[in-house]
Amino acid sequence: MRHAILRATVLMTLAACTAPDCSALAADRPEISLWPNGLPAGAKPIDANRIEELKGKLTEERIYYVDAPSITVYKAPKDKANGCAVVVCPGGGYNILAWPKEGLEVAEWFNSFGVTAVVLKYRVPRRDPAAPHVEPLQDAQRALRLVRLHAKDWSVDPGRVGILGFSAGGHLTAMTGMHWRKSSYDRIDEADDLSCRPDFMCPIYAAYLGPDYNDKVAELGPLVVVDAKTPPTFMAVTADDSYRGVQAALFFVELKEAKVPAELHIYSKGGHGYGIRPSDQPISTWHHRLGDWLNSQGLLEKPEATN
Repeated sequence: MRHAILRATVLMTLAACTAPDCSALAADRPEISLWPNGLPAGAKPIDANRIEELKGKLTEERIYYVDAPSITVYKAPKDKANGCAVVVCPGGGYNILAWPKEGLEVAEWFNSFGVTAVVLKYRVPRRDPAAPHVEPLQDAQRALRLVRLHAKDWSVDPGRVGILGFSAGGHLTAMTGMHWRKSSYDRIDEADDLSCRPDFMCPIYAAYLGPDYNDKVAELGPLVVVDAKTPPTFMAVTADDSYRGVQAALFFVELKEAKVPAELHIYSKGGHGYGIRPSDQPISTWHHRLGDWLNSQGLLEKPEATN
């Protein structure tokens, strides 16, 4: 019932917007523009006729077009807040965003145990088919910086800000966690003086980790570059999800060799695209293992009260 109400609310809210950059989903869940003065230099346009076609595809489950990227802030309840925060990246092949299932519902779950969740509405569909993550990476880096900029106002510890994503959003999560040393855009304001390195990352059934974004080979692509500064990592995937489980295992080996704290759960069945919705498959409990891991890493410890 809760999911049904949430999806109905999302649909009504989206229907009221002329574009996916409306001001808020709710008064206590503000939507904040990433680029208030326009997209970074070099942003690729989409044909106007294609834009109108995409806007007409509005559904309760999917966002088909984003040209004004934003973050929707789910602040943790005051009585539960522990200072941890996570940027949530919905998946959708870099063509759509699975907005409630891999975004808003996940944010609510994080709030239930004191984590502030920031749902990233990054640019879709693909601007560059040969490198679909490039412009979303700008959005992800900017989102992490904005969380740190607002850390005090949102009761967030700027040293405990991570990123989590599903499928293409899982790929974006991995790219953000491995390619943080160089900013993907020129400085705009004071937020860009802050680090865009996530303090932890959680690629969930991550797609496109193979060469040329190929999910059907048992190898990693050249963009998967791990070193000792790669953030601690949690991964969950299924063995029947193409070669994504194999690629996750190879990724885990790279993390292990670099001495990066990491945990990987490969379930035998479950396919792809399940979010945290319940099912009769064991994979539907993967997020509870994530909660255990966050706790074991000390990321959920409440700061000591000061007089």
